[in-house]
Amino acid sequence: MNVTVRDAAQLLSVSEKTIYRWITQQKLPASRIGDQYRFNRAELLDWAMSHQVKVSPALFTEDGSTEPAPSLRESLCVGGVYYRIEGDDKESVLAEVVRVMPLPEEVDRGYLLEVLLARESLGSTGYGDGIAIPHVRNPIVMHIPRPMVALCFLERPVDFDAIDGKPIDTLFLIASPTIRGHLAILSRISYALRDDVFMSTLNKHPLREEIFSAAQRIDENIAAFKAT
Repeated sequence: MNVTVRDAAQLLSVSEKTIYRWITQQKLPASRIGDQYRFNRAELLDWAMSHQVKVSPALFTEDGSTEPAPSLRESLCVGGVYYRIEGDDKESVLAEVVRVMPLPEEVDRGYLLEVLLARESLGSTGYGDGIAIPHVRNPIVMHIPRPMVALCFLERPVDFDAIDGKPIDTLFLIASPTIRGHLAILSRISYALRDDVFMSTLNKHPLREEIFSAAQRIDENIAAFKAT
């Protein structure tokens, strides 16, 4: 999971000088080993999304694993799409989302809510443009067989301390049994949110099948990139 300054610059499409400046000014999470910096890929992507920094599709192909990455469509099918989620603030919305997610009985929903709120206390997962992507800061192993994403449309917008100051009415909640699955899904959502067609579909709060089709197109685009 360790990434060098040069790697980080390529993944975030900026210069190495900018990476050093972000470490000092923007609190880019880094560990110092001697006179060199190293980054955790999951934390790097987490930071980039919270600061609306565009990431390279190379994040999809460089984890070194031979296992197939989870697709966005499959993860949404597992996690589900939900409409008119109730809540008047960040905590009550997250509590309702955790309640409706199709989690196995052995998953402690109360604990999952606690770690989600703990992550929010470190910095909002409000992405901007009315969207939030709540998840734990350091992915934990939970009693679920595969990654899932719950896409939720709220009954009314709530303040999520998003970077653009706008309330959110749509959120993706990620749960994964592995760090790799978490990183893969977070990367795919980041890619999707920069796709105009996907965003146009999402903003209409469409039927589930339309969302699944839009997600499949994103997966196909990523597959095409990997093939080249």
